[in-house]
Amino acid sequence: MKKVRSIIVCICTIAVAMTAMPMSSVAQTVSLVEIQNTIRQTNPTLRMYDADIRAMDEAAEGAKSWMPPEVSTGLWMAPYDVRLWRARSDGMGGTSGEGMGQYMIGVQQMFPNPGRQDADYKYMGAMSSVERERKGVATADLLAQASIAYYSWLIDKQKLEVLRQNEQVLQLMIKNAELRYNNGRDKISAYYKAMAAVGILENMRRMIQSDMAQRRITLNTLMNRDKNIVFDIDSTYAVKDYGSALSDTSFIAGRSDIKAITESIRLAGLQQDAERAKLGPEFGVRYEHMIGLGGQPPQYTLMVMMRLPFVGWASRMSSANVESLRWREEALAQQRQMFVNDATGMAAQMRAELEQQQQQVKLYEENILPAIRRNYQTMQLGYEQNTEELFMLYDAWETLNMAQLDYLEKLRQLLLTQVALDRILEIR
Repeated sequence: MKKVRSIIVCICTIAVAMTAMPMSSVAQTVSLVEIQNTIRQTNPTLRMYDADIRAMDEAAEGAKSWMPPEVSTGLWMAPYDVRLWRARSDGMGGTSGEGMGQYMIGVQQMFPNPGRQDADYKYMGAMSSVERERKGVATADLLAQASIAYYSWLIDKQKLEVLRQNEQVLQLMIKNAELRYNNGRDKISAYYKAMAAVGILENMRRMIQSDMAQRRITLNTLMNRDKNIVFDIDSTYAVKDYGSALSDTSFIAGRSDIKAITESIRLAGLQQDAERAKLGPEFGVRYEHMIGLGGQPPQYTLMVMMRLPFVGWASRMSSANVESLRWREEALAQQRQMFVNDATGMAAQMRAELEQQQQQVKLYEENILPAIRRNYQTMQLGYEQNTEELFMLYDAWETLNMAQLDYLEKLRQLLLTQVALDRILEIR
């Protein structure tokens, strides 16, 4: 018995000590802006684009390099009979003639066309600009995904609070009904209906908690960190007033996907310039030093070379590439116009939908919810004064509960439509 008491005392001491300890494992609360900034810095998709951009910029640095020099060495015009390499003897210790053949050392260097180098440098230097705009597209997509998960989580938190408050009301209603039933002043059917509603609320709570866990995993994934890190989100939000942001189509030109097409058009033009520059002549020099065999004097060759890529049979590929790129420019221009047209139409649709949802939410806040809440309060007062039955009070509570959840769902749709409109306008 003493051992049991000792164990109980130890457990109580540990419990008191743990209660007195500061809470160091409180979940961190983060805002949407903090989440988005973390995504910009750590998301692997964006870091991949950074590496690609750096690779293209580094490759452009080699656009003005020269062709490597060519070095050659060996025998030149030497007879197969090696005896002829030596000087011919006159039979008296002298020579009657020089040997045949030479040993040659040669070097050759082509000089690049400066115009072609400049064209290649501009073209290769502009390649990364397209990737930068594509990174902007990827960034906007990732931030939109984060906003969708964030706002969905925010609404789920509000739904849980509504369920918690309504469950407290149900529990009080059930206790009051038990007392009245025991005193023979109420029916049992409404009591069981309220008991079933408690189970329904519990089922809804578990589903919402599961959805919240999925939102947390989504945000952790977007931030490229451990998926099991527990954190909470800031519950503040704002319904935006876009005002004149959609009064004209100039905002479309600032979208990253449109700018990426514009850069692609510019890149196609620079590539045409590079192809035309290939038709310019290139010059080179070749020097050869020959050491004569069999007493021959040393000799040399010094020649200037010129490549003529502009002749008809050599320029067909470059000319065909220039024509192909011209049509590529036309296709990209039409694609840009298609994107502008689609984005403008989608923005107009989203704005109309957003205005309708704002009116619905305002109607709930100013009319529907206050009226349903007053109806419930009236029924509750009548039930307390024994002028209304539990069944009527439960119906009023059920209507209020469903109206509150419907309001939050409409608020969710409003925030998600706002995210979609921000994505179209590329507001970050």
